[in-house]
Amino acid sequence: MSDLPAWGSGAPGGATAANPGPPGGAGTGGAGADRPPAARVALAHDYLLVMRGAERVFAAIADMFGEAPILTLLYDEQALGWRFRGRSVTTSPLQRLGADQRNFRRMLPLYPAAASRLPVPPCEALISSSSAFAHGARAPAGAVHVCYCHSPFRYVWHEHARALAETPAVLRGPMRGVLAMIRRWDLAASERVDRYVANSLLTRERIRSFYGREAAVVHPPVETTRFAPGTPGDELLLVSEIVAHKRVGVALEAARRARAPIAVAGSGPDHEALAGAYPEARFLGRVDDEELARLYAGARAVLVPAMEEFGITAVEAQAAGRPVIAARAGGALETVVEGRTGLLAGLDDVEDFRRAIERLDRLPFDPQEAVANAERFSVGAFRRALRAELDKALEQGPRTHRPQRGRGKGGG
Repeated sequence: MSDLPAWGSGAPGGATAANPGPPGGAGTGGAGADRPPAARVALAHDYLLVMRGAERVFAAIADMFGEAPILTLLYDEQALGWRFRGRSVTTSPLQRLGADQRNFRRMLPLYPAAASRLPVPPCEALISSSSAFAHGARAPAGAVHVCYCHSPFRYVWHEHARALAETPAVLRGPMRGVLAMIRRWDLAASERVDRYVANSLLTRERIRSFYGREAAVVHPPVETTRFAPGTPGDELLLVSEIVAHKRVGVALEAARRARAPIAVAGSGPDHEALAGAYPEARFLGRVDDEELARLYAGARAVLVPAMEEFGITAVEAQAAGRPVIAARAGGALETVVEGRTGLLAGLDDVEDFRRAIERLDRLPFDPQEAVANAERFSVGAFRRALRAELDKALEQGPRTHRPQRGRGKGGG
């Protein structure tokens, strides 16, 4: 794509938490809001509320197309405005309800329709970054839709049972109906995507199983230059959203049994309960990028107990010259060199994680080897691979002009 210019209109002043736009949908704002933007690419992401792994990937995509308009269901300008300053950010009408990271899940039934109605401006390509709803945005006629998929929506597919188990008993019936509705919408939305790009082999398999679609694999970009080796201490580190599927309790219990100090960077709905159950652990809450880099460099090792589709944390830890103890599943199989840059333990196996912690001192670990391994997932590598996939999509044209493939039968 070296022959293509930086795409997008770049008009600032889009709908934000402070400026939700006119009724019926958020506007693009700016002096040129009443005429079609000149953008060749439009970008969409589920919601921009906190800067986690998926948001960091989307930020890297946004940097590739510096003037492309951004569409999202919800945007917390106070939390993320620094990252998207000067960009046109268009939100859904749900923005006016004032949701944030603490309560956005309450609007779950409303997101499919809102995503389908995001006002994508005229463009040649829509690039969505999706782990839930953004792949449901509708590309304009004649445009191609490339979805960078972090995961099919876990709560209607591979974690359907967990979603119901976490719902109060009295609400499980209605929740079952909501998830069934979203699942039907999700399948229909998948048919409108022209090209899927998966963030890992695991996600590729799930796209194939659930949607009946093939996908190329482009590993997420990791800002490896943000990190550097330092002087490690005695404390283990866990960097995670504190929610059930991240299995934070597995890491905390393993550290307790190994009598190893541990710090947790992150927050979420399970924060209070786990902090009460593990008073010996240090719960740091959300930390900024500078503090996170310092924490990585000073950690004895970084624990990743969940089965991650990719797992940016594991790569960031290695970029900071620290070993990783991760679940032997998902993205860690692609990012951690077992016995060299880290150790793998059985998923949900507390005792196996404990043994791995106790084996750390016997690991022939070289910080520079870990740094070199992390470089395989650099921002530059991501940009080259994603541009190649976009080129292919543009060459093939919209999928509606080609035979439709059958849907998969994956389930939850």
